[in-house]
Amino acid sequence: MGEPGIVFPSISTLLAAWLILMCIRSIFSFFSSYLVGSTGAEMAANLRSRTYLHMQMLPLTYFAEHRSGELLTLLSNDAEEISKFVTTTLVQLLPLCLTFLGAFIIMAMMDPMISLLAITLMPIYFVVMKVLGRRIRPITSAWIVSWSSLFSMVQENLGLFPTIKAFNREALEAKRFKDKNDNLLNLSKRQILVQSMLPPTISLLASAGMVLLLWLGYRHMESGQLEPSELVSLLLYAVMLTGPISGLANVYGTVMHTRGAAERLLEFFAVQAEPTTEALPNLECSKGAIEFRDVSFAYPDRNRVLNHFNLKIDAGETVAITGPNGAGKSTMAHLLLRFMDPTDGHILIDGTNIKDVSLKSVRDHIGLVAQNTLLLNGSVSENIAYGNVHATEMEIKNAAISARADEFIEALPDRYDTVIGDQGIKLSGGQRQRLSLARTLLKNPRILILDEATAMFDPIGESGFIDESREYLKQRTVILITHRPAGLALANRVLRLAPDETEGASIVTDY
Repeated sequence: MGEPGIVFPSISTLLAAWLILMCIRSIFSFFSSYLVGSTGAEMAANLRSRTYLHMQMLPLTYFAEHRSGELLTLLSNDAEEISKFVTTTLVQLLPLCLTFLGAFIIMAMMDPMISLLAITLMPIYFVVMKVLGRRIRPITSAWIVSWSSLFSMVQENLGLFPTIKAFNREALEAKRFKDKNDNLLNLSKRQILVQSMLPPTISLLASAGMVLLLWLGYRHMESGQLEPSELVSLLLYAVMLTGPISGLANVYGTVMHTRGAAERLLEFFAVQAEPTTEALPNLECSKGAIEFRDVSFAYPDRNRVLNHFNLKIDAGETVAITGPNGAGKSTMAHLLLRFMDPTDGHILIDGTNIKDVSLKSVRDHIGLVAQNTLLLNGSVSENIAYGNVHATEMEIKNAAISARADEFIEALPDRYDTVIGDQGIKLSGGQRQRLSLARTLLKNPRILILDEATAMFDPIGESGFIDESREYLKQRTVILITHRPAGLALANRVLRLAPDETEGASIVTDY
């Protein structure tokens, strides 16, 4: 029975209260898990978006020096690692630190000497964590390199399956994949081994410290400095002290693992993007006259491709550029589009230095049909309208007719709605090039660069394109990079670029 005047709640009330508390706990647990999970997902998504945006702003020279697998790893693995670290590992730090601090303060109030001994053991734990943690970073870096290499090989092979089969390399490529995959597995095991050593090693050291504290506490009890109950309490708080230490060992291992991902992302974001030119005025290109004035350019670690290069192209003129590989023909086109900037000299359009106007406006006035056609895994219409998403069906069809693509498009199963596969794999080489040409014609640029644009055409198709393009090209300034005699018939002037043996660069001569 209870004391007089005190009314104890009934068992039904207690059970109801307990059930309510459990409901509240479940609700808080749900919201906690949801908030942490959604925060992590948002962080990963924002980091991926920022990484991809920066990737879009980088110059083409960066992509020439890095494998695509490395870049995809930044978007997939590294962004996810950092998000996971922030929402799981860092979340553990606050309760671990609070538990450690609270246990230490109470121990210090009970026995300052024992608490001082406990805190002096801390540097030993952190030295051990640092020694083992330092082994994680190089293994993690090697793992990322191995993962990128494996990812890049798979990506390359997906586009090389016809070649792989034609050369009977299936078994060889499977072995290459297995070797890279086995190397990745070995690195993963080494990483897991070192990371798994941290918590038990620290726990063992903490247990040794506990034994030392127990011995010292027993001595204090014998001398009358501690009561038996106080010794028990002291040991319980010491156990509470060792828990956070083991938890911090796990956190430290994860920090070392995540640090590699963070360093790679920071290094990536430190890469200089293309010049920011939004504040500059737009290029006014009413005619399309082009001038290369004393232009020099060299790719990194290579001789100059262009050296004091001078060339004037009048508005509305079609100039054919010929010459051997490496003479600088495509480099000229890339410099005009500001894919890279000349090391010396200036490039002018209608008398305006293209460095003095916004980059977007320069590219808006220039159309490029490259030798290597790059198409989307989308419909024919989507590919033609890639540079003008607001184009009407009639405008898309007219561009296809101008590029002599309408005939084969109409023969496709779904005509303009036909999906052409990765890089247009469902089309022939000539069909892909005609789609690329139609895409550029729809953009309706003042300046047109045709870089071996008819290389995939058959003779009849090339002749037809030339006949139909004369009127269209007369309205524009055209740089025609070609080796094919039929294409030269379109030109008002034919120039030849040739390597200068004394300068290692190109010079211009009349053809």
